[in-house]
Amino acid sequence: MTSVVISIRVPPELKKEMDELRGEINWSEEIREFIKKRIEEEKKRRALERFIDVVKTLPEAPRGTAKNLVREDRDSH
Repeated sequence: MTSVVISIRVPPELKKEMDELRGEINWSEEIREFIKKRIEEEKKRRALERFIDVVKTLPEAPRGTAKNLVREDRDSH
């Protein structure tokens, strides 16, 4: 798999602290994992948003529907 290079700017003091932890933390891997997780979070947020939009278009159930469905389910056992 080929990869591309991206760059970010950080304050010098942050870079210094990163350098001090270089032997303990693989910054490239940490940042890759953060980006993957953030993308997944955004995909989930968008999917939930679309779901909510669809639910809003559904007609409202008549009053007592949930109660009747629960009673019907209990009686079927």
